[in-house]
Amino acid sequence: MRRNPFDELEEMVDRIGRQVEEGMVGGGLQVPGSVPVDVVDTGEEYVVTADLPGYETDDIELTLTDGTLRLEASRAEAESHLEGEHLRRERTRKTANRRIQLPEPVDEDSVSAGYESGVLTVHLPKTDESEESKAIDIE
Repeated sequence: MRRNPFDELEEMVDRIGRQVEEGMVGGGLQVPGSVPVDVVDTGEEYVVTADLPGYETDDIELTLTDGTLRLEASRAEAESHLEGEHLRRERTRKTANRRIQLPEPVDEDSVSAGYESGVLTVHLPKTDESEESKAIDIE
């Protein structure tokens, strides 16, 4: 008996769908121009670690607005110090960015960041919600 070619196509589509879903759940799929990050909740703070190889500290901009950490990195086109014809040129101007919505409020005044060997680490201490609570007068 001959096998239906549409069955093979359906199996392939199912397999690709599972791979995409597994990649999304495991954080394996990367959007071009997106910065790969790890976000860890230590209980006391959130620690965001981002891979930014080839950038200088001045190339990176971090902002925190309404519970969202925004990371943008931009570098100028790599200059060649060698004379001659380029046979391959892949090191061009590159901009990367990422927005990370934090699940809980953080103490914005105590946020700190460090950058070493192409890895950015941001410490975002959680705020004690009781400190930020405000009594509301009822009229």
